[in-house]
Amino acid sequence: MKLCRYGKLGYEKPGLVDADGRVRDLSKIVDDIGPNEISPRGLNMLSKHKPESLPLVNAAPRFGVPCVGIGKFVAIGLNYSDHAKEAGLPIPPEPIVFMKATTCISGPNDDVIQPKNSTKLDWEVELGVVIGTTARYVDEASALNHVAGYCIVNDVSERSFQMATSQWDKGKGFDTAGPIGPWLVTTDEIRDPQALDMALEVNEKRMQSGNTRTMVFNVAKLISHVSQYMTLLPGDIIATGTPAGVGAGRNPQEWVWPGDVLEARVQGIGELCHPVVAV
Repeated sequence: MKLCRYGKLGYEKPGLVDADGRVRDLSKIVDDIGPNEISPRGLNMLSKHKPESLPLVNAAPRFGVPCVGIGKFVAIGLNYSDHAKEAGLPIPPEPIVFMKATTCISGPNDDVIQPKNSTKLDWEVELGVVIGTTARYVDEASALNHVAGYCIVNDVSERSFQMATSQWDKGKGFDTAGPIGPWLVTTDEIRDPQALDMALEVNEKRMQSGNTRTMVFNVAKLISHVSQYMTLLPGDIIATGTPAGVGAGRNPQEWVWPGDVLEARVQGIGELCHPVVAV
């Protein structure tokens, strides 16, 4: 299934995307798409409803963040071998874990707002993992059993902010730095999260191309690792890192500026497309 939330900001309704890419209304079935709905029991209940039996949503609605109840927005740094190489940094011996502020989360096609005093606004297409059942001290072999589904994350980053200190938070957590979507694709549709092509374009120019098979630490390893020291709850999201095509070595005009358009896509999941605007 492809589960979504659609409508005006703050007034989103739950929906399901059918095989033809049309949105079907789920609001008579569930109140929203949240931790209860993405639990195994909730997903099983939703799967019993045939898309063609649900009301069709007319026109092309705005998509919101595909689920509510995101208590933690966990992110992983330097998790692709080619990205570590371009950054001139060694392969990390264990996952580099940091947090993105939940207030940075935005819809998949909403504006990315360049913060004040920004000079090095950057992009990072990533596979997002949505937790469906509580994960605490889980082993790698069973880690994927805790996944409800997958989405796309653009880990928008302000590099001058990020590198100002040893802590990355202000360069990773400013408002609109976390577009998520366009929908939550359940695990039955993504059999192997380590075989997905991914790409990002700026103004229709390809800037990133990669595949999740080149992750240093795969999805199962990341879930297991993080769960050893923080409990992952239903609705939590892990952004699993980005392939090459980001970071240092650019001329000033090659960073993102108002008027630019970012398009990020991951195979089998969909596409994010968001314009950049000034604060």
